[in-house]
Amino acid sequence: MSQQPTPREMGYYAALAQVGTEMVIPIVAGYWLDDWLHTAPWITSIAAVVGFVAGMLHLILILRQKDRDESADKKPPP
Repeated sequence: MSQQPTPREMGYYAALAQVGTEMVIPIVAGYWLDDWLHTAPWITSIAAVVGFVAGMLHLILILRQKDRDESADKKPPP
C-alpha cells in the first residue's frame, strides 16, 4: 500500500527538482555560449562549477530547513 506524500514532502521534492535544474541550466547555457563565441570548453567549465556550487548551497539550505521543521514537530506544545 502506498501513502500519499504530505504537502511538506511535496515541497521538499519540488525543491530537490529545483536543485537539479540549477545544476543543469548553467551547463546548457555555457555550452551554447561556447558554441556561439567559439571559446569551448571554458564557459561550459566555469558554468558547471557555478551550477554545482549553487546547487550544493541550495541543498544545504533545504536540509537546514528540514532539520528545523523536524525539530519543531518534535517539541511538545507549551
